[in-house]
Amino acid sequence: MIAPKFVPLVVRQVVRQRVRTALTVAGVAVAMFLFVTVQALQTGVRRATETAQGDTTLVVYRANRFCPATSRLPERYGQRIAAVPGVASVTPVKIVVNNCRAALDVVTFRGVPESAVLGEGAGGDGAGGSGTGVLGSRWRFVSGSAEGWRSRGDAAIVGRQLAERRRLAVGQSFDASGVTVNVAGIIDSPEPQDQNVAYVKLDFLQRAADQGGGPGLVTQYTVTVRDPATLEAVAAAIDAEFATEADPTSTKPEKAFIKQAGADMVSLVGFSAWLGWGCLAAVLALVANAIVLSVQDRIKEHAVLATLGFRGGLIARLVVTEGLLLGLAGGVVGAAGAMVFVAAGDFSLSQEGFSINVTADASAAALGLGVSAAVGVVAGLAPAWRAARRPIASCFRAV
Repeated sequence: MIAPKFVPLVVRQVVRQRVRTALTVAGVAVAMFLFVTVQALQTGVRRATETAQGDTTLVVYRANRFCPATSRLPERYGQRIAAVPGVASVTPVKIVVNNCRAALDVVTFRGVPESAVLGEGAGGDGAGGSGTGVLGSRWRFVSGSAEGWRSRGDAAIVGRQLAERRRLAVGQSFDASGVTVNVAGIIDSPEPQDQNVAYVKLDFLQRAADQGGGPGLVTQYTVTVRDPATLEAVAAAIDAEFATEADPTSTKPEKAFIKQAGADMVSLVGFSAWLGWGCLAAVLALVANAIVLSVQDRIKEHAVLATLGFRGGLIARLVVTEGLLLGLAGGVVGAAGAMVFVAAGDFSLSQEGFSINVTADASAAALGLGVSAAVGVVAGLAPAWRAARRPIASCFRAV
């Protein structure tokens, strides 16, 4: 843009009109705060719904059902699903939610067999697991333990975000959807769906919950396949196995199922992209207005600079750099504020028992800074062009 020796000159021009600069930077910061927050929401949706090449998880649901309360599958289906070629593991899951609609504060109970947490050796005889189950293998206990969960019938293992949102601690009881549980452990997990749920024993939830049927019935089966390349083929084979049963199934990759179940949330987040574009338009207008006023106030100064030998191109670059500084200053404040807000809030959207976490990472902040800098440069182009082409004589006459 300009040589480093001219940077102090641009900085003095920016800070000379303190009130105007402060208001412009504040406006840019607010717009970029919204922009980065929208980007964080969209990142969460992509992570929760975009199927990756190495995904190996399927969700088996009751055909033509969406809300967990209406999906009822016999528990005996598990053995037949496990016999389908390509299936590595099958976990029956009963899901109970306090709200099936899209909401920010949803409590989701997931009833699973003890073996899914403790391993195949866990059973009703009280013996400890011989290993770690398919769920327990991906968890890290923040507090409490899996053994504490095994030793108590109404125990729950709670995801970190749910525990922080409800201010839950190990040993504390809480109630939702008519189900009362005792917190035996709090976990962290790389899987978004583990962060906002409470895992309880399957037989306990079948007895305690009014919705979704009683003993012998589950909401869904979570299936892991051996080869990611066979994901669609295994799904088709499972549905074909139960096509003539009284309770047919609909099997999809987990992330595709979340996208379908959370269609309202996905549409809402998609609409929020327009809010991001509106933020960019606001930033452009704010910075352009500030630079136009600044250039108008310095017509005589530009004439003096031209008299001293500053070429029109250099004057134009000084004006564009001023826009860059205003955009960057507001972008830094807005992006930093959005990162702190999202991290501290630990927000998630839930629908149909599945969650989408609002995730602000470094890429969202970097994108916000890049966009604010680019918009600042674009906003300064027209004023810079006018300042560079204005004749010296007309500048003195205009003052």
